[in-house]
Amino acid sequence: MLSHFRRISASDGIVSVFVYAFVTLFALFSFIPFWLVTINSFASESELGKHGFRLLPGEWSLDAYKYLLTGKQIYYSYGVTLFVTIVGTAAAVIITSMFAYVLAHPKIKYKNQLSFLTYFTILFGTGLVGFYIVITMWLGLKDTIWAMILPSLINPFYTFILVSFFRTLPFEVYESAIVDGAGDYRIFFRIIWPISVPAIATISLFYAIFYWNDWWLALLFVDDYKLQPLQLMIRQLVSNLNILSYIQGSPGSYSGGLPNQGVRLATVCLTIGPIVFLYPYIQKFFVKGLTIGSVKG
Repeated sequence: MLSHFRRISASDGIVSVFVYAFVTLFALFSFIPFWLVTINSFASESELGKHGFRLLPGEWSLDAYKYLLTGKQIYYSYGVTLFVTIVGTAAAVIITSMFAYVLAHPKIKYKNQLSFLTYFTILFGTGLVGFYIVITMWLGLKDTIWAMILPSLINPFYTFILVSFFRTLPFEVYESAIVDGAGDYRIFFRIIWPISVPAIATISLFYAIFYWNDWWLALLFVDDYKLQPLQLMIRQLVSNLNILSYIQGSPGSYSGGLPNQGVRLATVCLTIGPIVFLYPYIQKFFVKGLTIGSVKG
C-alpha cells in the first residue's frame, strides 16, 4: 500500500514538473515579442536598419519618442481616448447589462421579440450611408466626442453573453426581493449586479479594449484635430512619416532623417501600455464564484 502511494506521488510530481515547464516556456515565448517591441523602441534607427530586432540593442536612442511627443496633439488625443474609454465603458456596461437582464428575465412579456431584434442586428448590419446620416443629421453628433461613444453603447454579442450568465442565476433571488418590497432597479443594482461582477467585469474589459482601439468612428465623424483619439492620431502620424521618409529617402538618424521603424515600435508601446495595466485588475474577478450562497434554504 505504501509503495502504491509512493508511485502515485512520483507520477503526480512528474506531471507537475511537466506542467510548470510547459507554462514557463509558453510564458517566455509570449513575453519575448513584447520585450523585443519595447526594448527596440529605444534603439537608434541605424541600429534597427543594420541589425533588426535584437534582445539588447547596441545603440540606444530616444528619437522615436521625441518625434512622437513633440507638440500638443498627442496629449489632446490621449485625453480624448481616456475620456471615451472611461465614459464609454461605464455607460455601455450599465446599459448592456440592464438590457441583458431584461432579455433574461422570465417574466418580461416581449423579451422574445427584443431578443430577435437584437440577434437580427448581428446578422444584418446597417449600411454605411444610413449610419452616417443618422449620426450626423438626425442626432447631430458631427465633430463631437459623443459620436465616438453613443453608437457602441450596446454590442449584441456582449449582450447575449450577459443574457446567458443572468439565466444561470437562481430566480428565487428575484422572488425573495419582491416579497421584501424591493423594486426592479433596486433588485438589479443591489442584488443582481453584485453577484454578477465576474461576467460584468469581463464585458467591461471587452468594451474598454474596443473603445481604446477604435479609430473608425473618429475617422467618420470627427474633423476637429483636438477631438481625434490616440489611435487615429497615430495612424495619421505613421502615414505622414511614411510619406516624408519616401520623399527624403532612406532615414539614417533623426538628425539626418526620420526614425521610421522606431516610431512604429514606440507607437505600440504608447498605445497598449494603459490597457495592458487594466488586465491584472480585471483578472481577479474572473475566478470569483459570487453566486455561491446567494440562495439559502
